This record gives sequence, structure tokens and C-alpha cells, in this order.
Amino acid sequence: MKLLKEFKEFAVKGNVIDMAVGIIIGVAFGKVVSSVVSDIIMPPIGLLVGGIDFSKLAITLKAASEGTEAVVISYGKFIQTIIDFTIIAFAIFMMIKAINSLKRQEEAKPEPAPTKEVLLLTEIRDLLKQK
Repeated sequence: MKLLKEFKEFAVKGNVIDMAVGIIIGVAFGKVVSSVVSDIIMPPIGLLVGGIDFSKLAITLKAASEGTEAVVISYGKFIQTIIDFTIIAFAIFMMIKAINSLKRQEEAKPEPAPTKEVLLLTEIRDLLKQK
């Protein structure tokens, strides 16, 4: 019973739920970025390098025969994955940079000037200290 109670406390904590939400959003973000890369960015790059479709680049080690599939090294998919990773990493870098910029702006805000009442109370305190 105690183990079940501890697990329930762990699973319901805010950090675990926040992490789960972050992972779900991250997966969805990854799909969006993959679509942007494969559907928008890669076609012009392929056109620039002579109409090459990166995802179909492969080296055939053994051709297909009756009942067996070909053995291939799909290096084009690897290139695609590297480009996906680079774009995702850059997008995350830009988000973190923006968040850090907002934090710095909040930290840089000057404290408001003390009110007249606070100044008066400070003077009174200083006068009492002198006596």
C-alpha cells in the first residue's frame, strides 16, 4: 500500500505532469519541423544540387532477389535527419534566446522610487537613531 501511495504522489506532482506536457508538445513540434524541412526546405535544396531527392539516396549492398528485400544503406535519410536536427536545434536555440532576453529585460527594470511616506518614515527612523 505504501508503495502505491508513493507512486501516486510522484505521478501527480506538477513536475511530472509538466514534463509529460512538454514531451507531448515536443513530439508535435518535431512533426511540424519535419514537415517544414521535408516539404518546404528540402525541395529547393534538392533543386539547387541538381534535382536530388535526399531521402531516396542509398547504396545497394545486395540487390533484391526472390523472397528477400534489397540490403541498402540509406544515407539520404541520414542527411535528411541531420538537416531536421539542425533546424530543430536552431529553433530551440532561438526560443531560449528570446526567453533569456525577456528575463534580462525584467531584471533590468529599475526599482520604483520610494513614495513620500517611505521617505518620511526613513527620515523619522534616522532621527530616532541619532537620539
